[in-house]
This record gives sequence, C-alpha cells and structure tokens, in this order.
Amino acid sequence: MGKMIELTASDGHKLAAYRADPSGKARGAIVVIQEIFGVNSHIKAVTDGFAADGYVAIAPAMFDRVQRGYDTGYSPPEIDAGRAIMQKIDWAKALLDVDAAVAEAKKVGKVGIVGYCWGGTVAWRAASKTAGLSAAVPYYGGGMPNFINEKPKVPVMANFGELDQSPTLEQAKAIAKANPEITAHFYPGAGHGFNCDHRGSYNKEASKLARERTLEFFRKHIG
Repeated sequence: MGKMIELTASDGHKLAAYRADPSGKARGAIVVIQEIFGVNSHIKAVTDGFAADGYVAIAPAMFDRVQRGYDTGYSPPEIDAGRAIMQKIDWAKALLDVDAAVAEAKKVGKVGIVGYCWGGTVAWRAASKTAGLSAAVPYYGGGMPNFINEKPKVPVMANFGELDQSPTLEQAKAIAKANPEITAHFYPGAGHGFNCDHRGSYNKEASKLARERTLEFFRKHIG
C-alpha cells in the first residue's frame, strides 16, 4: 500500500499525489496519470502494481486545481461529472502538475509516464513538453487527435482499443502514421478503458498484453 503525499507546482499550487514504493531498490520511477475519475481506488491499484514491479510510482491528483480530493466511480452521472471537471482544466497548468510529479520521481532515477483515458492525452503531451522524462506510454487518450502534430522528445508506446470511439481506430492510426517514430499497438475487441477492471469495458486479455508490453518498454528505457 502506498501513501498520500503533497507536491508543489512551479506556480505555487499544492496538489496531492499517491505514492507507492517498491520493496527493494527502485529500478526508476513512473508517473501515473489518472482517468477523469480522479486518483480513485483503481488508479491507486495501478500505482501499487508498478511499485510491485520495482518502480517508485506517483499518481498526482490532476483535478485538484478544480476540485480537491476528486475520487469517483464509473456510472453515467459520474462520467458526466468527470468530463465537466476535465473541461475546466487548463493545459498549461496541468503540465505544471506533471512537472511537479516528475521532479519528485526523478530523485530515484529515470522517469517514465503512463496515462489512461484523459491521462493518456496528458502523457502524450508530456512526451513533447515535459523535461526529465525517459519514456511515455499513453493509453487511449481521447484528446490525442487534437495534438497529433506534437513531436515526442522521448520514446513513446501507445495502446489503443480497436473498438474505441475516443479516439476511433481511424484517428489512432492517423496518430501512428503522423508519428512513425512511436510504437503503436492496436487491440482487437477492446474499447475505451479496456485496462480498467472497474469498468464494463474492461478487456482482460488486452489489459494483460498491454501491461506486459508497457513493462517491457519501461524496462528498456528506464531500467
């Protein structure tokens, strides 16, 4: 089990973060970026999982600028509420919060970033804008098509569900075509949120394979 810590962004904003540490010497660190449901039990479990694999893992509370302590489930009303908060997030300030998490993470070594859903878009943008990263793994970032021309400065591996509607398979393939240097995986039969075992769209096979690939990618670029 991890613990809650506090980070301070360069503009003075203080945000919470969930941190989990490995039992032995850290291989490096991974910043975990939430979906639109906050740093909830699922994101904490994902963070714990990366710690179990040998990384210091930090999940910053990216919605703290709008609503502190946001933590919710996956019902339609909760999805609508999460989207409403997401729309209030200023991109420049969100990336400051990523910077704060990376600054804390890099105290233990190389840093990777992984993000899911909205967090996938954050991870994609961080790959081109955030200093101090060594690798990025966005999962099905619905906003990624809006930033198709941002050029990553670190190795990127993207995971997309072929049945996803945000981004669609066509949009995901366009991202891969426009950025031939990235590695893109497409999962048959998987939709949006396929990694989350708390959601109806969970796809066990796709989730397992994507996680194996993600760990292999981080092993290569972080340690």
